[in-house]
Formats: sequence, structure tokens, C-alpha cells
Amino acid sequence: MTMTTTDPAAVQVSAADFRHAIGHFATGVTVVTSVGADGEPVGTTANAVSSLSLDPPLVLVCLDRSSLTLEAVCAHAAFAVNVLAARQQHLSANFARRGLAAAWDGVRHRPGSTGSPRLDGVLATLECTVEHRIAGGDHDIIVGRVRHVETSRKNAAPLVFWRGGYTSLGGNALAAD
Repeated sequence: MTMTTTDPAAVQVSAADFRHAIGHFATGVTVVTSVGADGEPVGTTANAVSSLSLDPPLVLVCLDRSSLTLEAVCAHAAFAVNVLAARQQHLSANFARRGLAAAWDGVRHRPGSTGSPRLDGVLATLECTVEHRIAGGDHDIIVGRVRHVETSRKNAAPLVFWRGGYTSLGGNALAAD
């Protein structure tokens, strides 16, 4: 690969090029859940999730500024990060419906200690309270203090997103549901 030096201020990366390049970074898939102003559960699929600190235990979650889930997370001051297993592509698709509220009919869940929905059968759930909200372009970065964790005892593979689709850790593409 040949690299040329140019004025960094003159270089502009298109959204499409950035999306294509960052798509080469494999991520786990989560559903971030909270409670809306009406008391009903809300959630969105998110792969821009990361551990931030062990002491204190902090995570960061990046949510689109137009997201109903972001609005709920900030108003409720709490959220849950539900880590999906490979067999849970249907949940990822349900909660990734841009501009629409996710369908909760048939989604098994229960309220956690913060009141945020905990999805049944996930690999792990991290319940958090909001510590900080930071603007980040067209997203907001939510820093959450982890208040409770639960992990599955099942030896299930995680749901992984890479190059615009689901894949397994072995590199085999997963068929869409």
C-alpha cells in the first residue's frame, strides 16, 4: 500500500468510505434498552459499545442523536447493554429498525434493578446508570457506570458484525433469518 503525504486539513473522507473502512473492524452486537417516558420499554441495536474503565466499572455507548433510545436513556438516567448470541440475529434486526420503534411483542424480557429491560437468553447483561453524555458528531456518547452484571452459563457463540453482515468467529457468514 502506498501512502502519500498531504495537508491533513485538505483531506476529506466521505461517509460511505468511512463506513466501508470501519466495517472491516469486527464488533459484537448488543441491544441497548431503557424505559421511555410512557413507562414502555425502548431499545436499539448498537455495536458502538466499549468497556472504558475497570475501576470504577464504566462502559461507553454511542447512540444516534435522533434515537428514541437515546432520549429514553437520558430521561431515565439508566440503561442495559444486552450482548447478543449468534442465534439472536432476529433481535438485532428487530431493534435496528431506523426511525421506527422496535416491536416488543414476543420479545421475552424482564426489568432489571435499574428498571431497564433485560432481554432473556442473551450472553451477558450490563445494567448501568448514566454518568456522562458527550456530543460526538451525529451521535452522543453515553458513559455508564455498571451497577449489575449477569452472564449466561451457556457456551454460545457471540453475534458478530463484520463488513456489513453477520459472521461467526470462525469466519463463516451467517445466513440472514
